[in-house]
Amino acid sequence: MNARSKIYFRAKTDRLGRIDIPLAVVTVGLLAFGVLMVYSASMYNAEVNYGNEYFFMYKQIFGCVGGVMAMFAMTLLDYRKLVKARFVVIGISICLLALVLIPGIGVENYGARRWLNLGIMTLQSSEVAKIGYVIFAAAYMSKNSEKMTTVRGWLPLIAVGGLICLLIMLEPNMSVTMCVAFTMLLLMLIGGMRIKHMALLCIPLAALVVVLIIAEPYRLARLFAFLDPWSSPLEEGYQLLQSYYGLGSGGLFGVGLFNSRQKYLFLPFSESDFIFSIIGEEIGLIGCTLVIVAFCFMIYRLIVIAQNAADRFGCYLSAGMAVLIGVQVLINIAVVTGCIPPTGIPLPFVSSGSSALITFSGGIGMCQSVRLGSHASVRALI
Repeated sequence: MNARSKIYFRAKTDRLGRIDIPLAVVTVGLLAFGVLMVYSASMYNAEVNYGNEYFFMYKQIFGCVGGVMAMFAMTLLDYRKLVKARFVVIGISICLLALVLIPGIGVENYGARRWLNLGIMTLQSSEVAKIGYVIFAAAYMSKNSEKMTTVRGWLPLIAVGGLICLLIMLEPNMSVTMCVAFTMLLLMLIGGMRIKHMALLCIPLAALVVVLIIAEPYRLARLFAFLDPWSSPLEEGYQLLQSYYGLGSGGLFGVGLFNSRQKYLFLPFSESDFIFSIIGEEIGLIGCTLVIVAFCFMIYRLIVIAQNAADRFGCYLSAGMAVLIGVQVLINIAVVTGCIPPTGIPLPFVSSGSSALITFSGGIGMCQSVRLGSHASVRALI
């Protein structure tokens, strides 16, 4: 190795040595915890339906390996290059969402087209679109920060976000639509949108949600089941009741790891959308609290990175990831605990699903890149 190569290698090593270690640890910790809980929640289902109790665990490990690779790659990438690539990123996101709606290309499951078959895995386009929108919004707001207090300033963000929400609704997937919508609104608020504009915008959006619920009988049935799940214990209220049974039987310390009873085909989607219920059943309120604390710590680290970012784009990018993770965690836990009507959305880094693992881990990598380029990169973050 010549002198020039040594200098380059040392510079790269020093750069990686300034990553946010606590953020990396909590991310990898949640990924590893997810593998454990996915195995526990799916072992019986996998054995019955696929003849292999490790079926979902193997897929989760594959997603975690892909996620760690994506996180490492995005950490090495200079995040500022994403500003120039913002139109490519959002264009790919919209194209992927449109492709799933085409018969023969989009994979249909449970009456919805949400996936693309890539051979070795299925890609859920909405997971890419969520990160894509955060990148686009952060880049737009950083370049038009002085306009964000005006209607003309934030209107393009509404237009692009609205198109993404429309395509996701056509799948249909109302839960992810709500996640994107809330992320969009909070990002614009962070970017400088006036409170009065936000209030005026929320009125038609709230009315639209009501219309969407009324327009589809199954959504209305879910709403009634949420209000009184015991009125339909074997139909619309079944999943919520089974989630209650899991959380309730866990108590303070849980029934023990791998000892869940709800995973024996009582609780649908126990390895994905309702994995938090299995966590509550097996490791109790203490375990659930620790998981929530881990997510809060992750969001805190992302906020600190945003505060110390060297430019507006880095600030908005990290803040956007913090908002996206926070919104999705809140929706997932609120559904499982019966605080909002049942809707399917995974718990980031924990639920089964390779697409989400890879995209969210890549998002953390982007924030690590912001950290490496920040004013605080030469000292430990608080």
